[in-house]
Amino acid sequence: MKGNRWILSVFVVLFSWLSAAQIDKIMIAAGTPEDQALQEISKETDSQKKITLYQAFVEKFSSNPAAVAYGNWQLSQEYQAARDLPKALDYGDKALAGAPRDLDIVVSQAGLAQQLKNDAKIMDYAEKGGQLYEGLAKQPKPDGMSDQDFTNKVATDKEAAKSAHDFLEGVGFNAIADEKDAKTRMSYIERFTAAFPNSQYAEQVSQYAMYTLGPGQLNDSARLIAFGEKSLQANPNSLPTLLMLSNAYVEDAKPSSVAKSVTYAQKIVTLAKADAADADRSRKLSAGVAHSTLGYAYMKQDKTAAAIPEFKAASALLKGQDDTAYATALYRLGYAYAKLNRKAEAKDVLVEVVKINSPLKQPAQDLLDKVEAPVRAKAK
Repeated sequence: MKGNRWILSVFVVLFSWLSAAQIDKIMIAAGTPEDQALQEISKETDSQKKITLYQAFVEKFSSNPAAVAYGNWQLSQEYQAARDLPKALDYGDKALAGAPRDLDIVVSQAGLAQQLKNDAKIMDYAEKGGQLYEGLAKQPKPDGMSDQDFTNKVATDKEAAKSAHDFLEGVGFNAIADEKDAKTRMSYIERFTAAFPNSQYAEQVSQYAMYTLGPGQLNDSARLIAFGEKSLQANPNSLPTLLMLSNAYVEDAKPSSVAKSVTYAQKIVTLAKADAADADRSRKLSAGVAHSTLGYAYMKQDKTAAAIPEFKAASALLKGQDDTAYATALYRLGYAYAKLNRKAEAKDVLVEVVKINSPLKQPAQDLLDKVEAPVRAKAK
């Protein structure tokens, strides 16, 4: 009887909340040889001896998948206590292979991978945990249960597993943020968004995706636009997403893309309300970049005169906020003036750009030389 109480108490502590969540759990019947062996192991206080005993347990009961999974998980925990994290992770993976729907083991493994700074493994466990959690809503309804009771059951199951879900969601997001390789980062993003479709980090993940797919990284405008449009469906007023899409569309070669850029840029200006008394730096930057993009789009539509007020508005908002964005708006303004043969105004603006330490410094100097060339030739 004492042995029965011991084994039941162990599994109540480790698995009771998982049972409520209808996620598979390791079950070892009380009074079985496996149960008796575990009771004997529990009496051992020396960690190394316990490791040897658990290894013997796994070998002895190798025909019992539940016993093997449980033994391997205990070995993982013993090695973790001994600070041998690689072995702990290895045995945890063996346990997870035997109990692939045990969310508790998934969380334990993610914690180990986090300590080892192994982002690839972290993403594996985060993805698996997210899939298990989302699967709760897809579990079959028990026979005889009403629709309302089943809805309540799913809600209860998800609430019971929420802390595990939130932990895995957090470490998965951190793995994305930590990854330096663009291709690997994008694969993490795609796996994360599938495993956590309603993530609290959706906005940040979307920005990482569009940055990763943009210039200087993967430079895949088609995927960037597709990802951005999907993100807008969930959050249609996201200024960062609208900005990325507006910039992507203005550079896209499709005839209809410039018009889309105009639409999104105008929406940003409206949403940002940069002239409002409470407008912060972020809103002013968003509006400034949107005005700059809008002017650039007008120029592509051969509406140069209409572009000039947009560039002026952009430079006014961006001055002192972001040197590169400010220089870009001024350079575009100088180019517009030059295109309209307003050389004096073009020169004044381009001289200002040359003074700014930005990537536009040399292009501005080159354009300034072209603007001044006819004047110099005439003077000679």
